This record gives sequence, structure tokens and C-alpha cells, in this order.
Amino acid sequence: MNQALSTYRMLERIALRYNAVYLETSASETDNKVSRVDVLAFVSCLKEFGYCVAEDLLHALYAASKDQLNEVTHIIQEVYGVRLNWAPLVKGWNVPTGESLADHLIAFFANVFGGENSGLKGTTLQCGHFIPDNTFPLQRYNGCPCCGKPFTTTEGVYTGQCSNMKELRLFAKEDLQRLFRSLLESCTPLDATQQEDLKVLLQVFELPADCNITMKETAMHVISHLVSMGRVTEAEVLIHTPADILRYLWFEKTGNVQVVGPKVLWRKFVKNRCWNPAIVLDDCTVAEEKSKVKLKYDRKTCRMVATWLNNLSMPALQAVEIMHPKRGMWVRVIRACRLGEYSHKAGFEKLAEIMDLFYRQDYTTLSGKIDIARSIDDRITVLSLLQSNPGVFARSLFSTMLRYGRLSVMPAFEKVADKLPARLLVSLANNADYYFDAEAVRVARTITGMQYNLPANPMVAAYSEEELKAKVKAVNDSYLQSVCRRFAAIPTDSKSIYIDPQLFNIPLSVGERNTTVQDAACALQGTKFKLQGDHVRLFMQWGKDLPAQHLDMDLSAAILYADGHREDCAYFSLVVPGAKHSGDIQRIPDQVGTAEYIELDVPELQKKGAKYVAFTCNAYTGGELSTNMVVGWMDSAHPMTISEETGVAYDPSCVQHMVRIRESLTKGLLFGVLDVENKEVIWMEIEFSGRTVTSLSFDGVKGLLKKIANKLSIGDLLKIKAKAQHLQLVDDPELANEVYTYQWALNPAEVSRLIDLPTL
Repeated sequence: MNQALSTYRMLERIALRYNAVYLETSASETDNKVSRVDVLAFVSCLKEFGYCVAEDLLHALYAASKDQLNEVTHIIQEVYGVRLNWAPLVKGWNVPTGESLADHLIAFFANVFGGENSGLKGTTLQCGHFIPDNTFPLQRYNGCPCCGKPFTTTEGVYTGQCSNMKELRLFAKEDLQRLFRSLLESCTPLDATQQEDLKVLLQVFELPADCNITMKETAMHVISHLVSMGRVTEAEVLIHTPADILRYLWFEKTGNVQVVGPKVLWRKFVKNRCWNPAIVLDDCTVAEEKSKVKLKYDRKTCRMVATWLNNLSMPALQAVEIMHPKRGMWVRVIRACRLGEYSHKAGFEKLAEIMDLFYRQDYTTLSGKIDIARSIDDRITVLSLLQSNPGVFARSLFSTMLRYGRLSVMPAFEKVADKLPARLLVSLANNADYYFDAEAVRVARTITGMQYNLPANPMVAAYSEEELKAKVKAVNDSYLQSVCRRFAAIPTDSKSIYIDPQLFNIPLSVGERNTTVQDAACALQGTKFKLQGDHVRLFMQWGKDLPAQHLDMDLSAAILYADGHREDCAYFSLVVPGAKHSGDIQRIPDQVGTAEYIELDVPELQKKGAKYVAFTCNAYTGGELSTNMVVGWMDSAHPMTISEETGVAYDPSCVQHMVRIRESLTKGLLFGVLDVENKEVIWMEIEFSGRTVTSLSFDGVKGLLKKIANKLSIGDLLKIKAKAQHLQLVDDPELANEVYTYQWALNPAEVSRLIDLPTL
């Protein structure tokens, strides 16, 4: 594949994530132009995948070439995996096979005692397992019911069963450039999808000269790109503190934009691999994993790092204070980059001063000063120190309010509120009600992505309900006043605004670092998808491009009832009221992967009193979730077919949302929650430990659902903007000067620009 074609395909994938088709206007070969028949055939093909075309795209298609249309079709087929194996273990699995634990026990002992050689009647399968007569109905299986090895694969899938078409619009080069700028200037961390987009766009477009990159994590991608191109001097412009240098070095080493310590990575690796206490990692595996975080740099890199540290504009004392929280990692970096050696060279006097202060530890940090003042209960000093660093004040606002009271803390905070990034104020408003709730279960997410359930702060119980509500109101009032002042300070010629009603159902996510990639369509975490029909079909496909091996991934659904009890539909419980599983596959075929499904009957779940259904996937085998595994759910007002011959139940046109697992440390992932009563699926991402769905705690799920419910919606923030800028709300987008549609909200980077408000 030539470079130009590869780049075009990558750009096409990016456009599809935003429900668009990218067409290069330069393609105008007269001998390869499409005809009306070609365009109609292409549109008909898109319909089979659940897409229709907007008017601007339809006109552009007539100016495209046949090769371009073929590439678009190829990309859509690749994204939806239609050429992969979607056959599950059981044929026509909507009708239960009737297998039971007794069948598995009988088959197990039959194989222990020699199977057919012991005189038993039955069938010996390709994998070598003996299945006694009158146990499993083998005519219903595509593989072995004992070891989960598939014998049958198929490339056939269903198409065109959907009841709700997604409209594709035209993406031109200018649209990609706008997306590129919005990603660079995003004031919130980029999720995994946006990071992939940014990496591609950095290869295609030059950095805008007037671009303001505010997020450190985004800057790492840009610095890495510039350094790889040999443009080290340009990369240095984005280096402001020692923390930026350490983040860059660790990003290049591990691919993590956040600094995760080597010990943390090692403990996570061991926990995922050694799920059984009897398992002991071999020496080769240990050496290979430890080598991944071993630092070793050439002279060119060492000099670059030494130069960056030496050229920092901040005083040496301030630089050392910033280095202190990651002191252990800095010791490793100093040795690996030979910074001690460079500090003795002429021209590196600033570096020498930093090294001297760092090793003598002749400095004090802000956190240390605050801890000392708190230990002697010096409220005035604590508040004064916090005001000197508004960011630290914002992150410790709630606990400080509990310690010193609302009337003392809020006046001090309001003096610096306008100096804070708006995203921090949004985070405070989103979490205030959730934090000051004595009954709430707080969900803490570690730097490796794990979720932990924490009880409410013990100091919350010391306050009355009225005072807790007053604290929440004080935080919200401070946020509203500051945001209104900032919106009012932005000049605008607009007189009217249109806000899509759907935007009031999408929470404004700030700092939600999703680790999965959304290839088919982007959505913000917490987005609610209304069901069109009475059935939800979960799917999981894994093993693409991998050789045949034992790789056991499990798709499960945890059902929580109103009375508090739960039932799990998983490999160990294939049929429960309102849910059916397609069977447990434990081994994958060569290159094409395999699939599992779960069908949820919403009316039956409502009848049984179910409240929520959590969609999860887990890695049963040692290690993490398989890279490039795809999970999601389908929905349609029309019945969705399940093949009686192969069991295939996948239709890309019915896919409501799907995500792809990229390389991570995740053992288990919750990727959606069905609100049974309201018939809507909430897309969220919760990583958890454990080989099965039984490790999932519903307390954490309910806590996160409550947190999402308390979040400010995109529509709410737009109403604040309208009020601050005196814009009239209109119901017709054609009559509005500013239009905010659901399509606009599909680009999280554009949404983040809404809270990229100036400080005052």
C-alpha cells in the first residue's frame, strides 16, 4: 500500500468517527468518474450499513472517483468488521440448548475415564473431547461445548435491518483542519479516540502558527512528533516545567500521557497475569516486562534533556519544588540521561544549580507548608497559601470547606475563582452535590484506570442536611457567577441561539479519559441512547489478526433488581429471565476472531422488576483484555435475525454504539448500562479487576450513575451562555445566529471549546 493511499484511508476513518465522509476535491480523473448508477449503488450500500447521506455529500459524490467510493466502502466494512468471523458457539442460540451443569460434569468424567475407549457411547470431536450421548445436542453447536473451541467460521453478516438511519455529511480538507485545531486547543484531556486522530493529523498538517496548546497531555503528542522530525528547538517552546520533560520521557517509553510509576505498572501487570496464586511468572517474562520501563538514552537525547532543563525560564528553586513529587523517577532520569555529567559542562550553569538543590533537598514545597499550617490549625495561613495557587485551592476546596466551614472558605475562594480554568469550575459544579452527600458512594479512579468505591468523607456526617445543601449552593453560585462574567466578557455579534433539545441529555464531561476507541461514531461519556425496539443485543468480537490460541474473553450482563438482588447472564449462566447468552468460546480461530452475544428482552426485564443491566467484558485468561477487541450493542424497532445455521446475529446497520479496546492494563470493562424503566442505554466506561462479571460492584455503578445525573449538561451551559450574552433562544436553527446541534456535540473537542473561557 503506497503512502498516499494509507494516509487517505486514515483520514477517511477519522471522518467516519464524526458521521462524515472525506472526499479529496483533487480527484477529478475523467476516465474514472462515477456515473449516476455508481452513486446510487454506493448510497444503497451505505443504507445496508445503516447510513443515509446529507444533501451536500450527495452532490459531492458525483464529483468523486470510483476509487474513492471503493475506499469509503472498504473503510466502513473494516470498521464494522464484516469480513471477520461472527459465528458464536451455538446455532440459533435464541432457543436455549438445555445444557446444564450435569452435562458438563458427565462429559468431564467421561473424558477422565477414557471416553470412547472405555466403552461409552458418544462422539469424539475434532479437539479430542468425547461428548457422551444424551448430554449436549451437538447438532446445535459450532464447536466443542467442553473446551469452547470453534470448528466453524463464517464471513456472512446481516445488513439493512435497522430502523433508524445515521446521516453522513461531507468532510472536506478544511473540516479536517478545523478538527486538527480543535484537538490541539482542547482545554480538556483528549480521550483515546481523539489521541488517535491527533497522531494522524500531525502527520498530514503543519502546526498552526497561532495555535495555543493548553493541555500538557496534548503537548506530549506534539512534542513527540516534532522531536521525531528533528525539530527539537520548536518542541522546546512547549516545555515550561521539569514536569513536562518527565512526562515526555515517560510518554515515549510507555505510551502513557500520564506519568505512571514503574512499580505501579509492575504491580498491575502481575495482578493481571497471576490471577491464580499458584501461577509463578517465568524469568523470561519478568525480564521482558521490566525491560519495558528500563531507561536508556543515547547521547543525542541526553543532551536534548539537559538543554531543556538548563533553558527553563523559571528559577531553579521553583523547578526543584516541581520535581519533588516524582523524586524517585527523577533520580532514574538523572542517571539515565547523564545530567550530572552535563551539569559540569560550560553553558549548563542553570542545570548545575538545579542538580545541586535537588540532591541537597534544600527546599520546601507548597503542600508541605499547607500540611504544617493545618497541623497547628492555622486557618488564615492555610487559606493564604491556597490563594497563592488557585489550582490547588480548587482541587482541595471541598475538604477545606468541611474543615473550616463554608463562611470562611468561600469568600477566600471567590477572590481567585476568576483566575482558574473554566473546566475546573465545571468539575466543582459537577461534583459538589455528589461530594456533600453522606449516603453517596464516591468512585475514585486511579492513574491506571481502576475504579474504587470510597465512602463519603467522614466529616460530612458532622454537618446537618441544610448546611450541606448550603455548601452545594455556594459552590454552584460561585461557578455560575464566574462563568457568566467570562461569557459576558466575550464580544459577540450574535442575537439568537438554537440549542438542540438532545443536548440537555448529554453531560458535560471534563477530564473523562476514556481508554477505548470509538471508530463508528463519537459520543461523550454519559450520553443516553434511546431504544427503538424492545430488545438490546450485546456483541463482542475478538481475535482479529491473531493466530489460533487459547484466548478466553467473556461477555456478560449483570442485572440489578429493584429489591437489591442481582442475576448475571454469563458463560456460567447462559439463560436468566430476560437475557440469553450465545455460549462460551475459549479459543479463537486463526486471524478472523470469534464472537459472543447476549440478547436482552426489555419488556420481560421490566415485568420481573429489573432496574439496571450492566454490560461488561472480562479477560478470563491471564493478562488484559485483548487488543482490538470490539464491544457494543445493537437495537432496532424491527426484529433482528439470529441465524439457525450459524448463530450469526450481527448487523452493522443496527449497531447503536461500539468501542474498540486498545492496548491497556484493563482486566474487566463495563461499557454501558441499560436503564430498564426508561428504555435507554447510558454509555460509560468503568474498568474493574477480576476475571468474571461477579467482580463488578454495583455500588460503584450506582455511584457513577448518580455522579453523571448530577453533572451539568451541555444544554445547561449553553443556556448560561445565552443569558450572559443576552442571546434569544429560538426553536428553529434556520433563524438562529448560533446553532448547536447534536451533530456538533459528536465532536468532543468542539464541545470542550465551549468551556475554554478566558480568565479574568
